[in-house]
Amino acid sequence: MIIKASGSKPGVVRVTFQLPSSIAAQTVHVVGDFNDWNRHSHALTRSAPIEDWHLSLELEAGRAYQFRYLIDGTNWQNDWHADRYVSNPFGGENSVLVT
Repeated sequence: MIIKASGSKPGVVRVTFQLPSSIAAQTVHVVGDFNDWNRHSHALTRSAPIEDWHLSLELEAGRAYQFRYLIDGTNWQNDWHADRYVSNPFGGENSVLVT
């Protein structure tokens, strides 16, 4: 799930990436063009196994960002609540977030 809210300053959107607690994983990262597809820089966290995975970022407003979730460093997943999807060069699709 993606939750959008006003950012801390004009021209910025606070975006919360959220995945259900039912995802059995040791690590979950959101990876996209907003972090140069870095597989380690944006980890989702949860404070207890029964709580959802989440991460909030402030992103520039008026843009479209491609991203995917990387679970346990090997399993790529899309966000099924994304604004849209685009083909990627690996034969799959990327989620797209429009701010």
